[in-house]
Amino acid sequence: MTTHILAVDQGTSSTKAVLLDAAGQVVARASAPLAQSHPGPGLVEQDAPALLDSVRTAVAGCLADVDPRSVAGVALSTQRESVVLWDARTGTPLAPVVSWQDRRGGSRAARIERDGMGEEVRRRTGLPLDPMFSALKMAALLDEHDPRRVRGRAGQLRLGTVEAFLLDTFTGTPVTEIGNASRTQLLDLGTGGWDEELLALFDVPRAALGEVVASDGAFGEIRGLAPLPDGTPVLAVLGDSHAALFAHAGWRQGTVKATYGTGSSIMTVAGSAEPANGMCTTIAWSMGQATFAHEANIRSTGRTVTWLADLLKTSPEQILTRAADADAGDVTLVPAFGGIGAPWWDAGAVPVLAGFDLSTGPEQLARAALESVAHQVDDVLTQLPGVRRIVADGGLSRSDTLMQLQADLSGIEVARTLDHELSAVGAARMAGLRLGLWTIGELEKRTADALHVCAPIWDEERRRAAVTRWRRCVEAARSLGTRGK
Repeated sequence: MTTHILAVDQGTSSTKAVLLDAAGQVVARASAPLAQSHPGPGLVEQDAPALLDSVRTAVAGCLADVDPRSVAGVALSTQRESVVLWDARTGTPLAPVVSWQDRRGGSRAARIERDGMGEEVRRRTGLPLDPMFSALKMAALLDEHDPRRVRGRAGQLRLGTVEAFLLDTFTGTPVTEIGNASRTQLLDLGTGGWDEELLALFDVPRAALGEVVASDGAFGEIRGLAPLPDGTPVLAVLGDSHAALFAHAGWRQGTVKATYGTGSSIMTVAGSAEPANGMCTTIAWSMGQATFAHEANIRSTGRTVTWLADLLKTSPEQILTRAADADAGDVTLVPAFGGIGAPWWDAGAVPVLAGFDLSTGPEQLARAALESVAHQVDDVLTQLPGVRRIVADGGLSRSDTLMQLQADLSGIEVARTLDHELSAVGAARMAGLRLGLWTIGELEKRTADALHVCAPIWDEERRRAAVTRWRRCVEAARSLGTRGK
């Protein structure tokens, strides 16, 4: 019987399941959509039972024409920072999933900052004090459902990122993967374990969290995920951006991974946990020892396109089509919805649309939206020395226009993957290493064979003028936000 690896990528807008054979080729795939809700300003939630159902649907669809007994192991890649609260005994979710995009922790973050602890949080965790990260969301959920922390301290509640929820549900193992744990602001990068002082600072009981394990660690065996046989082992778990970096063989020097999704993750492997300008430091994965990475998080890239599509009552595909042949002129959009992320990390920034007049139409707006994606990524790349190549993935990377625009704005070669399920593939490749199906060297060669390359063609004068106009509008977004406080 042919050996297969089943990879499940639980993302913000959908869950995908991908089946790889022993040669690393994708032989089956399926997906299930997942909705978001916005119950109030700055609030972004997802239905936890619906999230589990999307996993079941994607897995069943992927294995519909395959003998499930051929699956030698399961790999998971998951959306990061999003938080779930569930009953430790029954596994029942007690609240909606609080999305990584949710901003409800802002007031607590402000208090911690006023108390002078912001820099200490960053020093220990590698992350700026920001509501995007999990600890503030965990505290907010506990404030609502366990305000005195009685149940949390008694171990009656479980709090975790999405992979911890999935593992507890489908294996019964109360663990969390180290790379995802490093996104919570509760993990000390130096020790690789939960930090008691940070737990106290954010008022999150240690008893509510799972044990931290390596990315290829002991995750338990599947149960109750038909048609997979009970007992199928989970071999690898990664955050989705980390899995994409692994799929790109991102450990090679000078390689920077850019994921163009709802938001964007710009990530490169680092030699240590030392900070970089405007970047987060995180644990990409751990196989024997931790591999550190520098990362920048951009809040609104693909979401900018879907927002404009909703506004103009059209589809995201039509926005990309209109942008392909358009000239934005001086029209510039800074999509600071809920603030602006790396490298500025200004939660008070507000959206800005500048340079438009009575002749501005949908085509110019579409082009400005697409340009805002490339500009935000370029803002991050300017903080990274020695970048030789951008390796791109995610839904928006399918746009030839965006990939060429990114190369032109950044003056750096952009290599787009031909595989659109890259996070799932990255997790599967780590699982395959555990099974001995391939080697690191073979993964590097496979990556090089699966890229489409865009070289920059703009001259320096044109590039500099575009960047200068963009930066002026970013400063306006930040200044207007400050004045509105």
